[in-house]
Amino acid sequence: MAVIQGKTGEWEMVIGLEVHAQVISHSKLFSGASTAFGAEPNSQVSLVDAAMPGMLPVLNKVAVEQAVRTGLGLNAQINLTSVFERKNYFYADLPQGYQISQYLHPIVGEGTIVLDLEDGETREVGIERLHLEQDAGKSIHDQHPTQSYIDLNRSGVTLMEIVSKPDMRSAEEAGAYLRKLRTILRYLGTCDGNMDEGSMRADVNLSMRRPGEPFGTRTETKNVNSIRFVQQAIEMEARRQVEVLEEGGEIRQETRLFDGMTGKSRSMRSKEEAHDYRYFPDPDLLPLELDAAWVEEIKGGLPELPDAKKARFIETLGLSAYDAGVLVADRDTAAFFETVAEARDAKLAANWVIGDYFGALNKSGANLDTAPIDGAKLGGLLDLIADSTISGRIAKEVFEEMWESGQDAGAIVEAKGMKQISDSSEIESLVEDIIANNPKQVEQFKGGNEKILGWFVGQVMKATQGKANPGMVNQVLRSKLG
Repeated sequence: MAVIQGKTGEWEMVIGLEVHAQVISHSKLFSGASTAFGAEPNSQVSLVDAAMPGMLPVLNKVAVEQAVRTGLGLNAQINLTSVFERKNYFYADLPQGYQISQYLHPIVGEGTIVLDLEDGETREVGIERLHLEQDAGKSIHDQHPTQSYIDLNRSGVTLMEIVSKPDMRSAEEAGAYLRKLRTILRYLGTCDGNMDEGSMRADVNLSMRRPGEPFGTRTETKNVNSIRFVQQAIEMEARRQVEVLEEGGEIRQETRLFDGMTGKSRSMRSKEEAHDYRYFPDPDLLPLELDAAWVEEIKGGLPELPDAKKARFIETLGLSAYDAGVLVADRDTAAFFETVAEARDAKLAANWVIGDYFGALNKSGANLDTAPIDGAKLGGLLDLIADSTISGRIAKEVFEEMWESGQDAGAIVEAKGMKQISDSSEIESLVEDIIANNPKQVEQFKGGNEKILGWFVGQVMKATQGKANPGMVNQVLRSKLG
């Protein structure tokens, strides 16, 4: 729990998030128009999307299935009956003059998300509801000095609005919530979570209270399009509210807009209540009735989700909670790790993936698809360590060569003569020579200076250019020095 220290005492944040997640579907919620990102303005607009007279909406079954999958992934109640309603308001990029949404009877009810916090703790955040709705178009204000342009490509695109309960108490928790939600959506394949493209954006509901007191009046910061900006908006709005309250003022229930470039927010309008939108059931759409067997069929086809995968990595593979959390945070990363770890030492695989491999990705700017080393090649390198063909230190050199050339580890080791020396007679001969030539260090060891053993190991490794088997070197040294 984050507590803000004001001039008059402590204040506590109360945070809820409304996340608009664009559904992965080739067509829109009520029309067959394309949803591809980056098309020319107004090139993906059907007569339904443009609200031409006489046009009737036809519900997209894929969009419904995606909402059900998401609800199941959030451990939420799936409502077998839901109702589409008209949310009435005027805006230039809303051709119908209303938005088809769900209000009183959403498709998904209450659920939960488990947050993975930086201190290793976990906590649950409740999901209030998930409902389907159509997106509005886009107003563009910076293309002309006196006019605004309208792009209706986004009009009618399917959104899932996922509403949390006001269970978060810090900007860090809000960030963890968004990261976890995005991970779940990507695992499920229901939303790509690309906030920079607008396919996932968040409205931040925030109020301040004295610890333990009832909730205060909340504000809503609209359409924040990055996790970093969400956290900044929370911190800034919390400080603003505390200043207002400590000066004897009142918080107005309003909608605000956060500017990520300046780090400031401004008031947009007073916050509307539900009755201001004059919700009523859409007369062109019958209530949505789902078959329980169909929902169970969808449930049976769900992938292994992050929490279950993390638990399996810890319990079955023996990974630490931290390593497992890092590896399951992205579906492709988890799959890559499992390729590397298959029939191998999972802890060694995790160390290489999280350490050397991630480090190389970050340094080069590559990703899993473009990297010169795939899971099979990295696994091959680990095999050479496991069978003592190369040492861990030599493996670092081989990895760098693999990254540069894209070659397999075995080919590099063979071509460059990098195989580890595990011949006991060869190592014994080297050890005997080094002992014979360094009587002072031998006396120090026999006098109880255990640290000098490391010096002897270093001499052997130097003589073999790092190729001697370290474990065997230590064993032989102790035997000969003893």
